[in-house]
Amino acid sequence: MDKSPNDYHISFFKPTTAQAKANRNMVVWLISIWFIAIFGFQILLRLIEKPTPEPAYLTFQTVWQNATSESPGIFELQEFGKTSLSVLGKIAIDPKERIALDNALSYSLYQLTPDSLKADFVLKIRDFEKIKLEIQSISDPEYIVAKKLLSAELSPILNLSDLDVRSKILPLELSSENVNNLTDLSLKSLPVIMEKYLIHNQSFLTDTKFLGFPFHYFYTAVFLLILFIVLCLIYNLKTDKLNGKLNIAD
Repeated sequence: MDKSPNDYHISFFKPTTAQAKANRNMVVWLISIWFIAIFGFQILLRLIEKPTPEPAYLTFQTVWQNATSESPGIFELQEFGKTSLSVLGKIAIDPKERIALDNALSYSLYQLTPDSLKADFVLKIRDFEKIKLEIQSISDPEYIVAKKLLSAELSPILNLSDLDVRSKILPLELSSENVNNLTDLSLKSLPVIMEKYLIHNQSFLTDTKFLGFPFHYFYTAVFLLILFIVLCLIYNLKTDKLNGKLNIAD
């Protein structure tokens, strides 16, 4: 008994029946909508976004020259240290960049400390560094107490309030190495580091709030998920309608 070579052959790209062709066209149409919704929005973001600096970056630009001069002012050193902390508070920092930022922070505090207390300042940093190396967990009582004491003592030097989250990470980012000067690494890389972490591409799509969320976040995290479900629903409804039109029973 002869069998047609297409009896059991199903091809999305070369459909052989009216149902298969209509199904193929519908899938292509729905995928095109999904593709445009995702990548069209990303392209639009790229086209209209503009580099926008954080306030900390503008402050850094203002104090950078004075803070690195031979006679830096108190205000400039305080702001220099705080802008370094602003970057250190970011989630992911390159290890080499962290070294430069830690140096900038430690240098600022060292310069703001009276000459008679500078040796004691360095000693306290070294003692805390030793504790950090010896602890097994950050819940260690000795570590917690030492961290709080160091934060309470040094935060006022940078004019940081207790409510400022930067005061919490201040002890963690101090380094006793090269504390009395800015290293060549810091001098060369700090402007680049600040630009990298404190300037972001923004537009009205990222600044606008919708249902309490930044619009671009709502669009990608909520709307696109809803759209996917709607497209699946449309596919099922269209398939049922097509099967009825072609008298195909499940």
